[in-house]
Amino acid sequence: MRTSLWLGAGLTALFVTAALVSFAWVPHDITQMQIAARMQGPSALHPLGTDHFGRDILSMIMVGARTSIAVALVAVGIGMGLGVPLGLAAAARRGSLLDEVIMRGNDLVFAFPSLLIAIMITAVFGAGAVNAIVAIGIFNIPVFARLVRGAALSLWTRDYVLAARVAGKGPVRISAEHILPNVANLLIVQGTIQFSLGILAEAGLSYVGLGAQPPVPSWGRMLADSQTMISLAPHMALFPGLAILLTVLGLNLMGDGLRDWLDPRMRRAAR
Repeated sequence: MRTSLWLGAGLTALFVTAALVSFAWVPHDITQMQIAARMQGPSALHPLGTDHFGRDILSMIMVGARTSIAVALVAVGIGMGLGVPLGLAAAARRGSLLDEVIMRGNDLVFAFPSLLIAIMITAVFGAGAVNAIVAIGIFNIPVFARLVRGAALSLWTRDYVLAARVAGKGPVRISAEHILPNVANLLIVQGTIQFSLGILAEAGLSYVGLGAQPPVPSWGRMLADSQTMISLAPHMALFPGLAILLTVLGLNLMGDGLRDWLDPRMRRAAR
């Protein structure tokens, strides 16, 4: 439990730190092209090599981390901010028309993957990081709504909730004071998982040209740019791919560690 938690937190902190440091300093200017240094392998001057324009890949990965983290973080915030109230409302009105409308709406959104939602959004508003955030955020809403509804339904039968109802508390107040605090640990764990999936989704959208647009760096677009050069400069695909892999791995390990740490039953089993 502790090993996965600390390893995941360490990997996540590494890329978050790289993103924060890139606001103040990067090894090389990512807007400066050096054609004479294009597609060079790792060296003392360029630890991760250069791309087909001669730009430093380490600098591109550091700045690209800002894009991936920002898109995933805001998208998860959208999903959680809208999905949690919908899940609480559906659980509080179980079996009602409101519950049915919310859950069938969730089923409708689940029928369209985030990539397809992004295609529809960009067809109307154009490609860009904002539209990628909206697409991923919309896909996250039913994830949190279903999670909260499922957990809240069992809590509504607990004695302390029944006592609150007898005391005259309404559904909104009970949901805020008694239900939400007891599902917070589930939300934290699911948030880390959706954050990792958001980074993957952003990379996928950028890879097909629907995410962040030039000159904003993106790990997914770095992979797309490298696909025609992979036989000449495999490092162009290797290092952005490793950045995505290690970031997602770190978040998943941290999510597993948090789940075990926040679940009393897992803590007792570990003893």
